[in-house]
Amino acid sequence: MRRSFIIVSTALILLTLTLAIYLNPNWFVILGVILVLTGLGYYDMVQTKHSIMRIYPVFGRLRFLMEELRPKIYQYFIESDIDGRPINRVDRSTIYQRAKKENDTMPFGTQLDVYAEGYEWMCHSIAPKNFKLLDHNPRVMIGNKDCQQPYSCSIYNVSAMSYGALSPNAVESMNGGAKIGGFAQNTGEGGISPYHLRQGGDLIWQIGTGYFGCRSADGNFNEELFRQKALLPQVKMIELKISQGAKPGHGGILPAAKNTPEIAAIRNITPYTEVDSPPYHTAFGTPRELVYFIQRLRVLADGKPVGFKLCIGHKSEFISICKAMMELNIYPDFITVDGAEGGTGAAP
Repeated sequence: MRRSFIIVSTALILLTLTLAIYLNPNWFVILGVILVLTGLGYYDMVQTKHSIMRIYPVFGRLRFLMEELRPKIYQYFIESDIDGRPINRVDRSTIYQRAKKENDTMPFGTQLDVYAEGYEWMCHSIAPKNFKLLDHNPRVMIGNKDCQQPYSCSIYNVSAMSYGALSPNAVESMNGGAKIGGFAQNTGEGGISPYHLRQGGDLIWQIGTGYFGCRSADGNFNEELFRQKALLPQVKMIELKISQGAKPGHGGILPAAKNTPEIAAIRNITPYTEVDSPPYHTAFGTPRELVYFIQRLRVLADGKPVGFKLCIGHKSEFISICKAMMELNIYPDFITVDGAEGGTGAAP
């Protein structure tokens, strides 16, 4: 890298000097910048404090810029009285990096700090909790008064990723892992593929605005196709996706080249055509209609849990949905709140 820097910097100096003399004097400005960077690079090569800068002149300085952008780690410990009650929180200062002879017993990300932004490390204790009494398979029962087939759902599940965005092996492997681990795999809005079914793991069937797998030729919701798939034994819950952080105000895009006959058969669409999922649902348009539609899906699914997923952009919109639930006395079995920071969806 040092040799390359010398060759490139010398070539750039000669080039810009020639251009400044014979073409345009404005090139002297660029020449000045190159001379400054060249001088900085030669300084980096002779200094003995930072090995990265010495090996990678100028470019090695980016490492220190990245250090300034990295998340800070906070370290605290709790003082207790003689009865074991917490009485004080002591700040042990901010720690950035173990490589700089600072605290090397600090495993980054060990435990989220409940007192401040950042992370907290774990100390040894003379009174640890009894490991045998811990719940090693925490689950929550999903299903309200209108649900006839409640589902005991693990709190650890595979999040929504469609077949087509993922390969057959990836989808099948995750479903096999879900079966082994006793948790569920969310299909994503791309529909239920054969690869979701081969290993026998539990499924959360996600339905988006494209109604893939349960749509008519015109792209609207099809009750008969929905019921066929909703009654599959592996489908434990249905998630109606209203919106997500990856696609604010937009629907998904399936390019024609990716719309193979296999994908088309799974999604009930015409192969080798571009399919744009609308940014809104055609089966409902108001909070009241949404609540009625959730009840409709639950009836078609013979009482399996039905919920919806959304990214909350306007508080008033979510409040209006809650008011509709209370007014109609119809409630979803679960609500998934997606983060506004984005995601891996097929965004424009």
